[in-house]
Amino acid sequence: MEPTIASFDPVKYKNTTHDQWQAAAEAWYRWSPTLHQWLGPATTRMLDMAQVATGHHILDIAAGAGEQSIMAAQRVGPSGYVLATDISGNILAYAQQMAQQAGVTNIDTQVMDGENLTVGDETFDAVISRVGLIYFPDQQKALMEMLRVLKPGGRVAAIVYSIPENNKFFSLPVGIIRNRAALPPPAPGQPGPFSLGAAGVIEKAFEQAGFKNIQAERVDSPLLLSSAKECVRFEKESFGALHQMMGKLSDAEKASVWDEIETALRQFESGDRFVGPCEMIVAVGEK
Repeated sequence: MEPTIASFDPVKYKNTTHDQWQAAAEAWYRWSPTLHQWLGPATTRMLDMAQVATGHHILDIAAGAGEQSIMAAQRVGPSGYVLATDISGNILAYAQQMAQQAGVTNIDTQVMDGENLTVGDETFDAVISRVGLIYFPDQQKALMEMLRVLKPGGRVAAIVYSIPENNKFFSLPVGIIRNRAALPPPAPGQPGPFSLGAAGVIEKAFEQAGFKNIQAERVDSPLLLSSAKECVRFEKESFGALHQMMGKLSDAEKASVWDEIETALRQFESGDRFVGPCEMIVAVGEK
């Protein structure tokens, strides 16, 4: 059966995204050690490319449970400051808890829509966003808001997935769900995990928003787990985008889809080790 083509509703999408992250907040926090192993190298590169330094004021967009916010806060030191923002209040509560557990006191959290930042012009030395920009319905509006709140000479740095072929731990589940749920392919410009991954796309987005001195680097970011079953558990508990895609399936159909995903992901098992292929792009632009 051919999938029907439905118009994209950004308001509904954003509301659903909010609800999914409210529900997934505890899991995202619980999986923080895995997130650090998986995304830590790309995060370090993001902070390097943003030239985050002692005393800086940093805005983190779509901060999630705040693991990368803590890395930024440790880099700027007690004289610096990090404001971690997200559309989900539940997940920011875990970000605050993580900061307290890490003994970091220079982080505040605030519920905020990345497309409508409620902070003043030219307030921050750098803006960072880790795997968040890809899910904004209006990525240009979000980038222009980031540009607005940057001080002159400040930098925005973002981490996004590259192309599906280099991210099969995620693209295989997406493809299976899209097939089983009879979903149409994403329209150009529609948000999603690989919306900024093709060659030159994120650079063009930064340029269109008004940034200069734009650079983008690819960072190999394999997801290391014990098995395909554990990868399915991680994605099932933590990846709201997959649940959004399966929204119209029955519980029995969803269970069958997860079984199919696990079978497909077993190709990345070797003994007692799972290595999920993943490649991130770290992009930076200057005001």
